[in-house]
Order: sequence, then structure tokens, then C-alpha cells
Amino acid sequence: MVEKFIMAGDSALHICDSEVGEKCVVLLHGYLENMLVWEEFVPLLYKDVRVITLDIPGHGISVVRGEIHSMDYLADTLAAVLEKLGIAKATIVGHSMGGYIALAFAERHPELTEALVLLHSTPYADSDEKKKNRQREINLIKSGKKELLAHTAPEAGFAVENRNRFRTEIEDLQQTIYLTEDAGIIALLNGMIERKAQSEMLHALGKPILFILGRKDGYIVPEIAEKMVAEHPEAEVVWLENSGHMGFIEESKACAAALLDFVSRA
Repeated sequence: MVEKFIMAGDSALHICDSEVGEKCVVLLHGYLENMLVWEEFVPLLYKDVRVITLDIPGHGISVVRGEIHSMDYLADTLAAVLEKLGIAKATIVGHSMGGYIALAFAERHPELTEALVLLHSTPYADSDEKKKNRQREINLIKSGKKELLAHTAPEAGFAVENRNRFRTEIEDLQQTIYLTEDAGIIALLNGMIERKAQSEMLHALGKPILFILGRKDGYIVPEIAEKMVAEHPEAEVVWLENSGHMGFIEESKACAAALLDFVSRA
């Protein structure tokens, strides 16, 4: 993987690119993560496909631009990345918040979208309750209590029975939160609050779609996941039986195998 900084439109981005492969996969990380979260997952992919990861603006060491990073802005920034790298089409894989960006990308740039993968993510807009929870997180950050997020969010992403086994990964995610700019966290929370539902767009997209879901996901609980699957017969579905919200870590080999199989047919 070649690490570099590029200008994507008017946004300075930190990216990694394996640079080799007939097909290209872009991995978009989730909220309170950065591209290092893919560090152990990428080697399972890059012998078969070109892999690109990036610090989404607001996280990692990419730029923070204003108080709201809308999903549309982030999608357009990704389009500029592909243009900069000379990539005509890619399979866009979005983990959690990354999935919201992937959906906006598919809507705004279908010509660049070879296929779409929602990895522990949904096409639904935030419920009123979820919006209130995000606003509470904004208030926590503004009041200097980011450590409360660091103590709770990373562990909650893993299935209960996996937390001891992945203690190192949880601690790494906690450290990531401490190092993330407050302004970047707030900008992305605001962007998620205002995002729209994308189910109708998915129905009409006409591209290969894959949902990868965890049976023990505490964020996308089974009832919501089953509802999403039922409402989207156009999507292929892979269930990770022993994963929470972090299946690319909790069941990395099964997740990678499912992704590569899908990409090979897309």
C-alpha cells in the first residue's frame, strides 16, 4: 500500500492505494474511525483487487471543512479522488457511516459506481431518537467530555463474546477517538443528522448491491437488519453469524471472502 496526500477537489486527503488490480475496491471507514481500522483487512484483499482507503474528511488526518460535512460533500470528494487516481469505476464499500457516504456516492456518481456494499450500514435516515443521540454526542464534545465516547463507543461495536479477544483493537479505537479533532467529529455528526433516506435510490440504482450484516450487531439490531433485507430483494445478503458491528475485524476472513466473491461477479 502506498500512502500519500492528495488534493481531491479543494479537500486535502490522506489516502492509501495498493495501485495494482483490474478491479478497484474503495473502503470507507465508519464514524470515530480512520483508515487504519482496515490495516489487517486490506491484506486479505489486495492480491485480488486494487484497494483504496482514506481518512474521511473530519477524521484521521484529512481536512476539516466547516461545521457540517454532508454526505453529498463527502461523496463528491470521493469522486474527485477517483478522478485524481484515474479510476473509471470502483466498488464502494462503506462501513456504518461510510455506508451513508457510499449511498450518496452511488446516487450522485452512478457512472463511477461499479457496485455498492453496505457493511453494517443501512439506507435509512436517522430516526428522531437517533438524531437526539447524535446531538447529545455533539454536546459532549463541545463540553470537553470526549473521553465518554472513547470509553463506550468502541467496545459497543463488538459482540459481547468478542470483546476480550479484540481488546487490543478496542483500545486502538479508543486512542483514535482521542486523536480525532473535535471539530471533525461534530462536522460528521451534523452530516449524519441531516442525511436523507436512500431506499428508493437503492431500488432504482440498477447496480450490484451487497449487504454484509452481523447477527450480533448492537447498532443495527436484528429486527432492523431483517426489515432492510426484506425491503431490498435487489441486494445480495451475507450474514456474519458471530459478529457485532465490526465484522471486518471480528470475522475478517469470512467478510473478505464474501466481498471478493461479490466483486468478482459485479
